[in-house]
Amino acid sequence: MSDDPLLSVRALSKFYGNRIGCQDVSFDLWPGEVLAIVGESGSGKTTLLNCVSARLRSTSGTVHYRMRSGEMRELFRISEAGRRMLMRTDWGFVHQNPADGLRMSVSAGANVGERLMAVGDRHYGRIRATALDWLGRVEIDADRIDDQPRAFSGGMRQRLQIARNLVTGPRLIFMDEPTGGLDVSVQARLLDLLRGLVADLGLSAIVVTHDLAVARLLSHRIMVMKEGRVVETGLTDRVLDDPQAPYSQLLVSSILQV
Repeated sequence: MSDDPLLSVRALSKFYGNRIGCQDVSFDLWPGEVLAIVGESGSGKTTLLNCVSARLRSTSGTVHYRMRSGEMRELFRISEAGRRMLMRTDWGFVHQNPADGLRMSVSAGANVGERLMAVGDRHYGRIRATALDWLGRVEIDADRIDDQPRAFSGGMRQRLQIARNLVTGPRLIFMDEPTGGLDVSVQARLLDLLRGLVADLGLSAIVVTHDLAVARLLSHRIMVMKEGRVVETGLTDRVLDDPQAPYSQLLVSSILQV
């Protein structure tokens, strides 16, 4: 991993009136690192993800991102157009519900190709060839390229969403419950695919999940959240095998008892 962080979050807080979304969260994310954010529903993990990915403006605190030039920039000091370009190029966002990250009324190939067109590619043959390549990489048959996502299973839609996000060669991927709502066998296949792609492409990722098995399989480091605050952080295997915070111990033991 690089000596310099890719993302640096300091004292990040988000309040909804008197209600805490997340409070005083600080962490660094390093190139090639996968960080899992875990906790029960309502713990603040999705609010934190949305603030870090600039989908939601925080109440206080800062998020700095290392641009390809090497310069660290505070996200909300980048213009809105600049942030949109980051989201099309350097970043990806994988939603729990694939319909939130896909255009359901256009073909699978067009869903992947649109990201390329958004960064200036106008050569139809090259776009289609790249889309075909990425469909293959996420285990979607080439003869499905002209089918719309509405004709796909949930697992196929999620794999298509992953291809759409990765086609522009991003450095950072945000994932919000990427296996949520899928059958166990489909989850296992998707996780194996994700783990391989993240490793092969050297991606950094922040993964929000309530599933500790997903965190163990995908992440190098884990942050445990409760009521908007981080209660424990550390290497994934260390936290899951020997949790120190009482809440982390409860979270791990509740999974083991299922």
